[in-house]
Amino acid sequence: MLSNLKNAESAAKFKRRKMSQTHPFKPIFDKNSKILILGSFPSVVSRKFGFYYANPQNRFWRVLAGILNAPLPASTNEKINFLLAHRIAIYDAAISCEIKGSSDAKMTAVVPANLEPIFSGARIAQVFSNGGKAYEICKKYLEDEILKATKNAVIKLPSTSPANAKFSIDKLASEWSVIAEALK
Repeated sequence: MLSNLKNAESAAKFKRRKMSQTHPFKPIFDKNSKILILGSFPSVVSRKFGFYYANPQNRFWRVLAGILNAPLPASTNEKINFLLAHRIAIYDAAISCEIKGSSDAKMTAVVPANLEPIFSGARIAQVFSNGGKAYEICKKYLEDEILKATKNAVIKLPSTSPANAKFSIDKLASEWSVIAEALK
């Protein structure tokens, strides 16, 4: 009986432990991409569905479509075409980390992404971070690479995550409108 109890306790501890995750997606960009939007790391929902910002509660796609006066893309192919048509590259600042769930606050052991393939394959003029954790990773690990490639510091935008409930969709659109300006 005692060994069963210890096994159950070990299993419970294992479940609570952060799990090491590796970024499952390639960056989206082409030679015409002008700006790069970096998130922190894909959410559980995005990892499950295999694409960026797949959680329907995340406002990323609605905000971008709104500020660019474009139809909301639905499928993965529509999203890729939307990004490329608007000269937007997307990726995440971390290529791997330990994380429990989807909370940026629970990210540890961060390994930054290699942005060189994006910078050498596109003419990125400005990098934007989607939220505080992405910005923190950029400042800590990627700042020199970003400055060298773009001659501009990364611009921090408020997170489109549903966890950032203090920002309404209208307030996000107002803050994110700098992207529309950067694409002109």
